[in-house]
Amino acid sequence: MTPLLSLSRLIDTISTWVGKFTMWLILATTLISAGNALVRKFFNNSSNGLLEIQWYLFAAVFMLGAGYGLLKNSHVRIDFISTKLSDRTRNWVDVGGIVLVLFPFCLISISLGWPFFMQALQSGEMSQNAGGLIRWPAYALIPLGFALLMLQGVSELIKRLAFLTGNGPDVLSSEDAKSDDQKKLEELEAQTAKMLAGDK
Repeated sequence: MTPLLSLSRLIDTISTWVGKFTMWLILATTLISAGNALVRKFFNNSSNGLLEIQWYLFAAVFMLGAGYGLLKNSHVRIDFISTKLSDRTRNWVDVGGIVLVLFPFCLISISLGWPFFMQALQSGEMSQNAGGLIRWPAYALIPLGFALLMLQGVSELIKRLAFLTGNGPDVLSSEDAKSDDQKKLEELEAQTAKMLAGDK
């Protein structure tokens, strides 16, 4: 199990790096959007290219950030059901979801998205809008994003199986599943409560 856990840590590192990269894309999207709005307002001019860059960057954030979201356990769950299950049952449900839903969905999306990307790349497909951009970078995000999501799914599967075989912690436990931000917020709330109690 040790080599698989090492692989899982490597995948987690890749997903973390990609996730942090997408955070910068959000800033770029915001700046381009604001710049485009200012140019349109004050100079009565607009660029379809800049507008399409915004769309491409938004798509990149969504597609490339999906694996990071899975790593941080921030994908939508039916919490009111899963919290009533035992730790082992929750992990088995995740194993089933990863193998029976996530992997097939990612494979189908990759296999359907790849031809669009290749066709656009080979034909040099351009946007139909005047001053628009080439299309293949946007199409490339489909197979790439789902490949990264599937890769993180492999890591999550390894972690679930490690817990179920007694070789790893339960990443779904309430304490382990908390994000760093949630933990920091709880620490701040505790410190604030102590300070307020000390003032009385």
